[in-house]
Amino acid sequence: MERRTIGTAALEVGAVGLGCMPMNWAYSGSRQRGDESVRTVHRALDRGVTLLDTADMYGPFTNELLVGRALKERRAEAFVSTKVGLLVGDQHIVANGRPGYVRRACDASLRRLQTDVIDLYQLHRADPEIPVEETWGAMAELVRAGKVRALGLCAVGVRGGRRTGARLYDGTLRQLERVQQVFPVSTVEAELSLWSAEALHALLPWCAAHGVGLLAAMPLGNGFLTGTLRPGEGFEPDDLRARHPRFTAEMMAANQPIVAGLRRVAGRHGEGVTPAQVALAWVLAQGPQVVPVPGTKRARWVMENAGAAALRLTSRDLAELAELPAARGSWY
Repeated sequence: MERRTIGTAALEVGAVGLGCMPMNWAYSGSRQRGDESVRTVHRALDRGVTLLDTADMYGPFTNELLVGRALKERRAEAFVSTKVGLLVGDQHIVANGRPGYVRRACDASLRRLQTDVIDLYQLHRADPEIPVEETWGAMAELVRAGKVRALGLCAVGVRGGRRTGARLYDGTLRQLERVQQVFPVSTVEAELSLWSAEALHALLPWCAAHGVGLLAAMPLGNGFLTGTLRPGEGFEPDDLRARHPRFTAEMMAANQPIVAGLRRVAGRHGEGVTPAQVALAWVLAQGPQVVPVPGTKRARWVMENAGAAALRLTSRDLAELAELPAARGSWY
């Protein structure tokens, strides 16, 4: 697989990553046997998918344990990214950016992941009660201590009212400028897909100007852009899509022209090319510092996603995809 170098720390990873969250959290059927998830991680590594993305809040904690188990004999082949800054309570999720907590959380993640160093440590959310510089400073100390190789920030877009397009990530851009004065930012993780492309307006240009990598979260639109979901199928109560406005039967039907466009482009590239691969290839085409991180729990989808790294979209393909209708339905 093609390799991409991202960030000021010159991090080298496979062009397509693997989001591990669906293996045991947030999606239908996530509570599967661990053995299947371990096989999925191993197949990913076999195909050159090296970036494995997890977080301490996924589960909580169980996702890191799973990744640690999967990498017990193959740690050297993987690039491990995990996150800090969010706590899962009984009824809600809260941010915690206190320096002491960050240090303790890192040590706990290292134990769960069964590793001596985290390749990329990302701030999941800034704590509104703590200056972000203090949190970032504690994370920088972890780099200097040899527990972490590089730091990243998860972008949060504020939707609603007139805050669209270039203004969606205003708050994140301000945070990035502030923490950049404390310690270099290597990556920003933000949602980026054909039906949620706001990161292209200001966030990606900022990353390009500062030599920062963009990890594209949800590049397959929570599975919608794969073309495998049907309107009205429904989701299990523990699946985050069961409460998502774009996954009602009405909105899924209304957004089918997007999938149809992906199918048309895929058809021009020969038998076996899928809408999901076209959607991922579109993300890859947005810049050499962009790495899509599709989440899955199945080895067959890992193999399909990895194949997108070899798919080269033509100018005609990109023009046609640019003309697809905007997604209907509010995002969150």
